[in-house]
Amino acid sequence: MNFELTKEQESIRDSIERICADFGDDYWLKRDREGGFPEEFFQQLAKDGWLGICIPEAYGGSGLKIADAAVMMEAIARSGAGMSGASAIHINVFGLNPVVVFGDEQQKQRMLPPMARGEVKSCFGVTEPNTGLNTTQLKTRAIRKGDHYVVSGAKVWISTAQVADKILLLTRTTPLEEVKQHSDGLSLFYTDFDRSKIDVREIEKMGRKCVDSNELFIEGLEVPVEDRIGEEGKGFKYILHGMNPERILIASEAIGLGRLALARATKYAGERIVFNRPIGQNQAIQHPLARCWIQLEAAWLMTMQAAWQYDQNLNPGAAANAAKYLAGEAGFDACQQAVMTHGGFGYAKEYHVERYLRECMVPRIAPISPELVLCYIAERVLGLPKSY
Repeated sequence: MNFELTKEQESIRDSIERICADFGDDYWLKRDREGGFPEEFFQQLAKDGWLGICIPEAYGGSGLKIADAAVMMEAIARSGAGMSGASAIHINVFGLNPVVVFGDEQQKQRMLPPMARGEVKSCFGVTEPNTGLNTTQLKTRAIRKGDHYVVSGAKVWISTAQVADKILLLTRTTPLEEVKQHSDGLSLFYTDFDRSKIDVREIEKMGRKCVDSNELFIEGLEVPVEDRIGEEGKGFKYILHGMNPERILIASEAIGLGRLALARATKYAGERIVFNRPIGQNQAIQHPLARCWIQLEAAWLMTMQAAWQYDQNLNPGAAANAAKYLAGEAGFDACQQAVMTHGGFGYAKEYHVERYLRECMVPRIAPISPELVLCYIAERVLGLPKSY
């Protein structure tokens, strides 16, 4: 059993670190203050071919594994980009996996290369205002009319919708009362983001300002049949194929952000002199930081185990959920401890750790709450009765 990164993974990490070095603290502080999609960062990663890391080579990508992508996303978050940088390219890495697995050849040729080249930006349209994490209860409807569907409904917490050209959209094509199982009757589409039919309203939020979050109101959106991925009514099965990779990548990003915060706190603890000695000499400072390191390392091992299971075509559900849980909590603890280590200066934007604390709430909450992860483990791993 080898726990080291492969030579290729080390090369990925080093290459990403070199790119990120051109986008330092000042860049991300400005994006945090002013908002605005980090276009320069996005395009640099596109130019160097990183946006299609998991897309097969036949369709313009690198054909690498989720474990390789986890290494990349951890390095991006750890560079200082945090969740702002990671979220800017998140969907490029895992979002079109349902197309890779379930799309036909024509769809793969049409949909994947532009994403890999960074020529289009996409958003992920699943969550709805009144259903939350209860995906099988989605209300947005797609009604077939000849060679197209007409979609109407609402979505919420849709990232990058302000700049998106495409949307990966999960809708109900068969009414809930007409299906045998609640997971049936949902269909998945990858289609144009037609702003004449989609009203986009940005949600003001506490962090990650440069990667927008939005509520969408869809009325009469026409979607060609050829934009439907796989069979009608099987979309829930298809979207699940992208959810485990999403959990793995979110976990790696939380760990990268936590490691960044820990590094900043450790450096400050070694330099800050109070009562004629560095504060890092005090065990009250040392022990919490050491505990954060242990928690982050444990979360990383679980994350890479989940990635390995996925890449081996095993069922990574439990490991991916556990990785997301451990990483979300470890990242939060590290970011919070970084602020506390800095004391009053931790509250100042110029030291950046307050931004990390605001951003680390994203992987703690999304794409699934810690509580629902525990429900999943209790039911699927421990065999306890379903509680929801």
